[in-house]
Amino acid sequence: MKKTAAIAAALALALAVGVGVYLNTGVTAAPASTFVLLDGSKKSTDDLKGKVTLVNFWATSCTTCVAEMPKVAATFQKYQAQGYDTLAVAMSYDPPAYVVNFAQTRKLPFKVAIDNTGAVAKAWGDVQLTPTTYLVNKRGEIVKRYVGEPDFAELHKLIEKLLAEA
Repeated sequence: MKKTAAIAAALALALAVGVGVYLNTGVTAAPASTFVLLDGSKKSTDDLKGKVTLVNFWATSCTTCVAEMPKVAATFQKYQAQGYDTLAVAMSYDPPAYVVNFAQTRKLPFKVAIDNTGAVAKAWGDVQLTPTTYLVNKRGEIVKRYVGEPDFAELHKLIEKLLAEA
C-alpha cells in the first residue's frame, strides 16, 4: 500500500511541476530597451506593441545568421502587410561598417539596429549566442525564443496564430 501511495504522490508532484512549467513558459514582457537603428533613429520596446515582431540578434561573422537572413527577410515580406515587423539587432562586437555594408548589399527590408554597448543583448537575457531570435506578440510579450536558426515552417504558423489574436 505504501508503495502505491508513494507512486501516486510522485505522479501528482510530476504533474504539478509539469503544469507549472507549462504555465510559466511563453509569455514574459519584452525587456525595456532602446534600439539605435542604422539611420541613427531610435526605437524602444514600447514601439513594438501593436505588431507581432521578430527580434533577431545576429552578427555578420555568424555563418548561420548570414544563411538564415534571406528567410528572415522573406518572412518579413510575407507578413508585413498584416501587422508583422522585424528588427535585426547586430551584436556589440560586430563592426558597424560591416553591419551597414551587409544591410545595404543584401537590401534588408526591415529595421537593423546596432547594439554597440551590448546593453540590449544583456537586457534580453544576456544573449551571447547568435542567432538568438525572439517572437514578440502584439502586447509586447515574448512568446518564443529560438537559439540557432528557427524552423521557419513552425515560425510561420506561430506568426499567423499571433497575427489572428486581437
